[in-house]
Amino acid sequence: MKAMRFHQHGGPEVLRWDDVPTPSPGPGEVRIRVKALGLNHLDIFVREGMPGVETSLPHITGGDVAGTVDAVGEGVQVFAAGDAVLVNPALNCGQCEYCIAGDTPRCLKSRTLGEEVDGGMAEYIVVPARHCLLMPQGMAFEEAACLPIAYGTAWRMLLTRGGLRPMETVLIMGSGGVSVAALQIARLCGARVIMAVGSEEKARKAEAFGAELAFSYRDTDVARAVRQHTQKRGADMVVDSVGAATWQASQLALGKGGRLVCCGATTGYDLTTDARYLFVREQSLIGSNGWTDRELRDMLAAVGAGSVKPVIDRTFPVTEAAAAEDYLEHHGAFGKVVLTF
Repeated sequence: MKAMRFHQHGGPEVLRWDDVPTPSPGPGEVRIRVKALGLNHLDIFVREGMPGVETSLPHITGGDVAGTVDAVGEGVQVFAAGDAVLVNPALNCGQCEYCIAGDTPRCLKSRTLGEEVDGGMAEYIVVPARHCLLMPQGMAFEEAACLPIAYGTAWRMLLTRGGLRPMETVLIMGSGGVSVAALQIARLCGARVIMAVGSEEKARKAEAFGAELAFSYRDTDVARAVRQHTQKRGADMVVDSVGAATWQASQLALGKGGRLVCCGATTGYDLTTDARYLFVREQSLIGSNGWTDRELRDMLAAVGAGSVKPVIDRTFPVTEAAAAEDYLEHHGAFGKVVLTF
């Protein structure tokens, strides 16, 4: 089979469309013919080399996999050849105290498809059957490939960790996959959404998708704009996956008793938090990491019912993965970038 992999860390130019052995499923595993793969900034970070993370070389990235079951290993009865499936890329152990309690994002031995183990930027991939979900009938592979890492993350951030309630005001930073997913999920919950994005063009797109106010954080005083829009109350919740570039503005825009929920830092993790606002306004800083199996299934059900619709910025053929990753990193997608096979 063919796989897009890198033999050394570096820029998009290190990606190579290599011939590699086709894997065979073992007991409890399925082999999937990959049809679509959603890109994430994680793919770029792994390719460039992440401090403190050991990556075996050569390596294949890609966590958001959608495709059809091609073969099943011994003992697999839930799936059959031809089934359309989505892969849960959070490979929890299923045995530690957190997994037993159903709190899989805190698994003591967790691995992520495409990060610690080879991922789905290949024609075929073998994964444990328990990490596959049947796709709702009629769902496109490109749509399914948008879901786990961005939409699963946003679902847990807003609902489980952030406790978003109807009619609350939520400020969402950025316009990438997680941010656009958060916009849709917040609207589904009946929240009021403000978005601070990278350009006025993206601001207009955000408003078209349901944000009642959107503006460029590069050209606007974020905290002032939010307070003016909320009659000086500030936001009840801020969703920030951008990091260093927006963190101070996120905290300043947060109202009394507000929650700042963070799941990542694509522009840098060295964050400056003002302790005065933290205690005077009784703000809460909340970390969120991944999703549980139940959260992913609930999110998939919402998409299958049409309540949430994945937003795709652009698709690229997998042979143009280098151009796709460059686009994601430097051109600021609104929504997801997807590779097709």
